Amino acid sequence: MELLWQRPRRKTLVDWPEDVDRRLDVLVRAAAAAGEQTSRSQVLAALVTAAEVRPAVIAELLHTYRQMPAEALEVDNRRDDLPPVRSPGRTRGRR
Repeated sequence: MELLWQRPRRKTLVDWPEDVDRRLDVLVRAAAAAGEQTSRSQVLAALVTAAEVRPAVIAELLHTYRQMPAEALEVDNRRDDLPPVRSPGRTRGRR
């Protein structure tokens, strides 16, 4: 049986606030705390595939995101109860 996560890959450029990017790292760390060895791209893919394809649901998610105060993710971005995770390849932000 062919598995979705093993299908041909496509690179996607995502442009979003730095706090959201740090939140993705927190989600990877949370997966590691649960015993999962994963990547940022797998976490994003899992979230996209789990989303309901209902216009009203997507609209509500967008509305909620667009109304979040700037400091909304600060607490999670400072989580020290999750293990550190090192991503392979070049460190983001350094060129």
